[in-house]
Amino acid sequence: MLRWILRAFAEGGGPIPVSEVEAAFPEWPATAVGGELAALDEKDLIVLADDEIALAYPFSATPTPFLVRLADGRERFACCATDALGIAAMLAASILIRSRCHHCGEPLELAADATGPLGAGEVMVWISKRQEGEPRACTSL
Repeated sequence: MLRWILRAFAEGGGPIPVSEVEAAFPEWPATAVGGELAALDEKDLIVLADDEIALAYPFSATPTPFLVRLADGRERFACCATDALGIAAMLAASILIRSRCHHCGEPLELAADATGPLGAGEVMVWISKRQEGEPRACTSL
């Protein structure tokens, strides 16, 4: 089910109504689909909100500071810089990432493919560990 959700985000963006997930798995009762989605949400792999999937790492249905342009021109939002880089590897595709420096606000543009960043130069991604009591990463943007 998670693979289906990720493909749906990659192909069409989001949010994804729970009813679409139910339709994609007609052999499953709606309660089983709901239980699986609740388990994915509990594991922090997706975010369920108002009968739709608002986020499925690395994709966000709502705008974030990390815009990813796919090779065919479609645009998606990533949850964070690391997720933006991961989209290239996940889709085995070349992408363009647009964001802003968190320090100075300057626009950033970075190309990446399945092997990683291309010509990253001085660009740095900062990763920290989530501390006890902090909100989920996706809800702290």
